[in-house]
Amino acid sequence: QVQLVESGGGLVQPGGSLRLSCGAPGFNLDYYAITWFRQAPGKEREGVACISCCGGSILYADSVKGRFIISRDEVKNSVYLQMNSLEREDAAVYSCATDTLSNCRAVGAGTYSGYYWGQGTQVTVSS
Repeated sequence: QVQLVESGGGLVQPGGSLRLSCGAPGFNLDYYAITWFRQAPGKEREGVACISCCGGSILYADSVKGRFIISRDEVKNSVYLQMNSLEREDAAVYSCATDTLSNCRAVGAGTYSGYYWGQGTQVTVSS
């Protein structure tokens, strides 16, 4: 069973930054693609960024390209999402997930099945 744990959400003003973290106690993230998703009330789930295993591809949704950066720290067994220039439209529950494949499949809005999900962390963008 894969358990993913997110942290780092909170309240930030428009234009501000947050860094989200994703960990997996007892599970080595290094070999798997990890995707950050978000879902706001009444909206479809959206994969915003994905990082493949082992120096492979990184994908970003168009909605966050140039503002968000996904990275991983293999020593800390963690994946991060640095979110800059946050907009009100970025407010959502953010979750990290893996389908236990090595390479990213896709990002963007849609239905995603076969993933292990964390519990999510709330990001609120408001002045």
